[in-house]
Amino acid sequence: MKTKLVIVESPSKSKTIEQYLGSEFIVLSSKGHIRDLAISGTGGLGLDIENNFTPKYEIIKEKKQVVKELKSALKGINEIYLATDPDREGEAISWHLQEVLDLDGIPTKRVIFNEITKSAVIKAFEDPRDIDLGLVSSQETRRILDRIIGFKLSKLLQNKIKSKSAGRVQSATLKIIVDREKEIDEFKEDEFWKVKAKFPNFTSELLKYKNKNVVLNNETETDELLETLDEYFTVSSIDVKERNRDAKLPFTTSSLQQEASIKLNFSSQKTMLIAQKLYEGIDLANETVGLITYMRTDSTRLSETFTEPAIEYLTDKYGKAYVGKVSKAKKGINIQDAHEGIRPTNVFNSPDSVKKYLSKDEYNLYSMIFARVLASLMKPAIISTKVIELTNNDSLFKSTAQDLVFDGYLKVYGKYEKVDVSELPDLEINSKIAAEEIEKTQHFTKPPSRFSEARLIKEMEDLGIGRPSTYSQTITTLKTRKYMTIKDKKFVPTEQGILTIDKLDQFFAQIISVDYTARMEKVLDEISLGEQDQFEIVSRFYNSFIPMVDNANKNMDKVQPKFTDEICPKCGSKMVHRVSKFGSFEACSNFPTCKYIKPQENEKPLIESTGVKCTKCNEGEIVERIAKSGRNKGKKFYACDNFPTCKNMLFGKPTGEKCPDCGSLLIDDNKGGVICQETKKCGYRQS
Repeated sequence: MKTKLVIVESPSKSKTIEQYLGSEFIVLSSKGHIRDLAISGTGGLGLDIENNFTPKYEIIKEKKQVVKELKSALKGINEIYLATDPDREGEAISWHLQEVLDLDGIPTKRVIFNEITKSAVIKAFEDPRDIDLGLVSSQETRRILDRIIGFKLSKLLQNKIKSKSAGRVQSATLKIIVDREKEIDEFKEDEFWKVKAKFPNFTSELLKYKNKNVVLNNETETDELLETLDEYFTVSSIDVKERNRDAKLPFTTSSLQQEASIKLNFSSQKTMLIAQKLYEGIDLANETVGLITYMRTDSTRLSETFTEPAIEYLTDKYGKAYVGKVSKAKKGINIQDAHEGIRPTNVFNSPDSVKKYLSKDEYNLYSMIFARVLASLMKPAIISTKVIELTNNDSLFKSTAQDLVFDGYLKVYGKYEKVDVSELPDLEINSKIAAEEIEKTQHFTKPPSRFSEARLIKEMEDLGIGRPSTYSQTITTLKTRKYMTIKDKKFVPTEQGILTIDKLDQFFAQIISVDYTARMEKVLDEISLGEQDQFEIVSRFYNSFIPMVDNANKNMDKVQPKFTDEICPKCGSKMVHRVSKFGSFEACSNFPTCKYIKPQENEKPLIESTGVKCTKCNEGEIVERIAKSGRNKGKKFYACDNFPTCKNMLFGKPTGEKCPDCGSLLIDDNKGGVICQETKKCGYRQS
């Protein structure tokens, strides 16, 4: 008889865990958060402002059936274990479950594990604990602050400049992108010249002139220097040194997203979806097992339970000469060491041994995680560097080459990290050598580079903006809101994105500053430790923020629509360009007195491909359409282009990824997250 109920977040995780526990256990899923702040109360904030900013919660509409099923499962249960994710968000979900399910009288414990393997799960159930209310308070504070900022700023911007949303982390990240674009626009290039001497087997570049680093600003200066050179160069020094190149530490959430972007061309969203599947469980030959540890972590620490067999594995496979020491975990601002770095749960589950159970993308990501953690336990690579300096009167030229003496950790990580090998000829000190050619080339300084996804994530991490687990969601939101576009794999702010930051900078510079956002993350950590008071933090923020909102409402200029060259055929007023959530259109400027809208020129519905294959018929492609009639006229929707043979229709834009639980398409929920296409049947959601 089932007498013990375990509640986890993901349905796929529940299937994996249930096979590890005894027959008296039943494992069910909450499918993520079951409730959120209400949209009632002052300003729709879901807060009782007069009563210490007490939050008012309501069950999420899509989760009412889930809650009903969980409540019905309580019959005959005498023990409950809340086993949601081992982080601040997971702690809050457990607390909400405890509150909503009304578990008074039934012993309830919190269970956490950082990997879904039988040994880790069994051990966790042997040592349960109470819900950590400090972590819950920290998450609740973050949610309240983000609700206040998001609701107030979004409403303001929608009214004043037609921007869709703003947020504490979202706007600070957008500001980084916009500020970089302004640096590029303001950049003024400077001319400079380089001089190279080409010899039979190598090239040497001008480094110094009269013992000073050379700076040639124009061709005239360059020609004057060239006139001082003789035909022969003298070998003045030859220096050969060996240096160690250490392996990088195991992956954190941030470094995994960066490396997957650079090496595998994965978006951060795709990386996290695949990592979540690897963590929650893969069906192997005789069991379902999580292949990696929890993928939301700031730590690079490795446990002895992993390092000891890993070193044994390395010794057997590569020999003692390759085995190094266990690296020390990094320390720094905002590092939370509750978890290990991202690693395989079992070092003997090599990528090749599990390849047949994985998709191509799963295999590629798992292989990189596996190689990275093994490399961190191996000896450094040894690189020999050879430097030859040549003199010619007052000029010093330099050539450099390097060779790989010992591959070390590159034995396993060489696929992802290369050593550029080159050669220099054997020369003797004081020997003279004639150049085949002296080459002068013109160059110009380049502006700062725009941010790629990997570099933006690195910047966010360095500046302390948000948590690594929020990077993917933040970047997705900025794309969805059309605050930025992608050009040559780099982020370019749109006019609307630049306007949004200009207005926020004018009225809310303190709130969207990088420093403020980073400080707030520190405050949230302090709340979790009981070092700060939730009410005091929220109250202080609210009382300083609302006057800023009032000032902006009063003084921020409202963007006026742009006039066209046409006149309204109904009332004679000028026509203007307008934008709605359904797209751009032309309408009468005398609205609402005159509601004339210019008909679209295209008779056929607008069709735009998403590039995503339909999972229902496996033949068509999901396209974006605009409804031309009915009560949804003008609204955007997504459907298979194989209609009417296939009638697959989606109510959100497909991400291109499949649901890890049921294999259906994942779609954008227009809130910065993704949900399963089959919401009613599956319920998978990633915030």
